[in-house]
Amino acid sequence: MTVTMPAFHFHRDSLRWAFSPRKPRHPLLRIAFGLVGLALLVVLLVFGLFVGAAMVAAGLLLRVFRQRGKVVAADRNVVEGEYRVVGKPLLR
Repeated sequence: MTVTMPAFHFHRDSLRWAFSPRKPRHPLLRIAFGLVGLALLVVLLVFGLFVGAAMVAAGLLLRVFRQRGKVVAADRNVVEGEYRVVGKPLLR
């Protein structure tokens, strides 16, 4: 005597429909969801701009505080000296 177990068949179509977003049919509800999405996009954009500006400001402040007590080294390609303008009669 052979005992067989019932076969389980997975239908991917039933799972796909469970997680797929559906557009509402009512026109006012569509407009409302569109406006909510647009408002969410604007809020995230403004939040991202503030976070980015805060990160840049923090980086600049950190750089300023790290260099506060150090002496700035001169560039090796720069020649320092005293200069004066020579007039044309002195060139002959």
